[in-house]
Amino acid sequence: MEETGYIHSFITGSAYDGPGLRSVVWTTGCHFRCQYCHNPDTWHLKNGDQVTVGGLLEKLLPFQRFAKATGGGVTVSGGEPLVQAPFVTALLRELHGRGVHTALDTNGFFGDRVSDADLEAVDLVLLDIKSWEPATHRRVTGVEVEPVLRFARRLAALGRPAWLRFVLVPGLSDDADNIAGLAAFAAGLPNLARVEILPFHQMGRAKWQRLGLAYPLEATPAATAADVERAAAIFRAHGVAAA
Repeated sequence: MEETGYIHSFITGSAYDGPGLRSVVWTTGCHFRCQYCHNPDTWHLKNGDQVTVGGLLEKLLPFQRFAKATGGGVTVSGGEPLVQAPFVTALLRELHGRGVHTALDTNGFFGDRVSDADLEAVDLVLLDIKSWEPATHRRVTGVEVEPVLRFARRLAALGRPAWLRFVLVPGLSDDADNIAGLAAFAAGLPNLARVEILPFHQMGRAKWQRLGLAYPLEATPAATAADVERAAAIFRAHGVAAA
């Protein structure tokens, strides 16, 4: 039987979710409750549209000839894609088998749900690590950080290419010791090509309000370019390319 799953939406032509121009599929379902989540409407699995792998391929493949010319491909994001690991890995295998560059944007917490063989169909992992310090990670997401770090170590042991993504939130994740700890950890991952520091902004607030949710970062200022540069300098001091 063909795998089915739930998706929130998809787009083509993104330049922000991996190399080149990409189609991006946003799945539904996530157990993290990040205080700055931009898509709280993806938290619950069945908030999405049910699709088959084959049906989704029909929508994604027409763009891929153009995407390939730019060095792009398909990124599966969320929500958290590995909530729906059987569906997502089936989709990635089908894409990879057709020569499409595949990227998985994940928080890594459910990394144990995918096998080493599954990961062979992932050309790039965009690993979102919300915090190095365990207490801060719990505060930001509501869950522990260790499963995320375990997945990062596993990717390194397998030699699977990865980028690290870190959201910089003033007063929440921007403590210099927190960043330095993550930078030291990243420096020990030989498969890590780059670090993307994503500045917090208030663009998600309106969606929380529409859903009747109390937005916990209502009074938090956006991270500035100077904030990002200070964080990037800490990573670079540890020998890690960051921007």
